[in-house]
Amino acid sequence: MNNIEIQYKTAKNLNTRISIHDKYSTNQQGFGNWILSQYDIIPGAKILELGCGTGSMWQNNLHLLGDAHLLLTDFSPGMLESAKQNLPKQENLSFQIVDIQNIPYPENSFDLVIANMMLYHVPDLHQGLREVRRVLKPGGKFYCATYGEHGIVEFVAELLRDQDVSGKIGTAFTLQNGCTVLSQHFKQVLRLDYEDALAITNIDDFIDYISSLSSLSNIANVPRSVLAEALESKAENGILHVPKEYGIFICQ
Repeated sequence: MNNIEIQYKTAKNLNTRISIHDKYSTNQQGFGNWILSQYDIIPGAKILELGCGTGSMWQNNLHLLGDAHLLLTDFSPGMLESAKQNLPKQENLSFQIVDIQNIPYPENSFDLVIANMMLYHVPDLHQGLREVRRVLKPGGKFYCATYGEHGIVEFVAELLRDQDVSGKIGTAFTLQNGCTVLSQHFKQVLRLDYEDALAITNIDDFIDYISSLSSLSNIANVPRSVLAEALESKAENGILHVPKEYGIFICQ
């Protein structure tokens, strides 16, 4: 089992990461709601979501589908089981274990394909994107959210540099290089940025969050008290301001 499979075998780490954004994001719209607002869901559409995780973004939002059918997929059985538990049973919602590198559906099957916050994990990204293009109908749209290279991990790594902590985020697919990567497979690629930051009022919550990140090397070797002292030293009036860099690409 590789590191990514271990990270996403269950929803624990993912839920930790989602909760910090839910509690402390300065943009009250919420990243998930913003992403949903970008989707162009036509009546009767067939939608494929790859790497759906816990499916939390669709909670309380399934009404947006109308009569469209949503197929939620993930390569992790544990994650897909969490999605099933989080979402109600309804005719236009189904679940399947799927690897983006080998999508088991015919050409031109879907009006929309979604792959949010997961493309940087794909071992053969271009193979995955070829598969997305293959199953996407002519004129269909591909939505893929991702992070930038100058957000939370960079902030924490710089702050903890003296503790030998370094940031090693995957750069296979970021806001900085996403257009270049996607343009090899799609004629039209649009980048939209989501303006946001974290305003942390409980340092312990943020320590739990950064401790769950595999992209911060040696973080587990730093005592919690040392982490707390370093983070509190950057707080202003009891608030730790942390930059975020997220956005989405819309492709045709």
